[in-house]
Amino acid sequence: MKSLFTLLLAFLTVATFAQKKFQGKATYMSKTTMDMSRFGDKMSEQQKKQMMARFKNYLEKTFTLNFNKTESSFKENVKLDAPGTAGRRWGNSNGQGSIYKNLKNKEMIEDVEQFSKRFLVVEPMDQPKWEMGTETKKIGQYTCYKATMEKVDNKVDWGSMFSRRGNNKKKDSTKTVDTKEAVKMIFVTAWYTPQIPVSSGPETYFGLPGLILEINEGRTTMLCTEIVLNPSETIDIKKPTKGKEVNREDYNKIVKEKTEEIREQFKSRGSRGGRRN
Repeated sequence: MKSLFTLLLAFLTVATFAQKKFQGKATYMSKTTMDMSRFGDKMSEQQKKQMMARFKNYLEKTFTLNFNKTESSFKENVKLDAPGTAGRRWGNSNGQGSIYKNLKNKEMIEDVEQFSKRFLVVEPMDQPKWEMGTETKKIGQYTCYKATMEKVDNKVDWGSMFSRRGNNKKKDSTKTVDTKEAVKMIFVTAWYTPQIPVSSGPETYFGLPGLILEINEGRTTMLCTEIVLNPSETIDIKKPTKGKEVNREDYNKIVKEKTEEIREQFKSRGSRGGRRN
């Protein structure tokens, strides 16, 4: 009787994913811990707590992954600010950005708005070099398997840009300085479930024989908290088309240069204010 039930369950699972219009929606909760040392070693515990509270919207977020057999769109869920707090905390989403992946056409596009400009950051979809493990664990009702890899971390390092350590370097005009930054590597652990045989996942991750339900990447963990398969309302996944098309390297360069420009403007304003006093 037990074998018959198992066989019937397997048949129903296969039938579900064999549907021509199979699609789903997964909700992820993301949490990031902050390296407080990069903001200075002389901060008091109270100052550290205040900074953590100020950065909470950046450190704790929720996302939705809409997916079908070949496409997916990963987008941050927008939180409304409380009255009087709008604009005081950075790291909020404007609800426009997304990461689009097309497994069939090998297209990955991040749609992002930065400095009042829209960018389409195009990246290659080469098969990730996952190392498959045998360790398993349960996430909700799904049995997940472990996979790991080490990869180049090519994201914008906002913490480094705004840290005191990184901004106090003196320039020497008599020397030719090699501005090329060292390659930064990051270790990634993924937990995927073959029970949902879709080769996609949160953020830019994909390439495993099942939906990725958890990602551990450096100081960030993304965990799936809810899955809805074949919802009653049709999910419309659209490829982003509006914005300036750039690759990841060029985008990071634009962000870095613009951030430095804004920082210098603030320094200039501060020095003028100091002279008036």
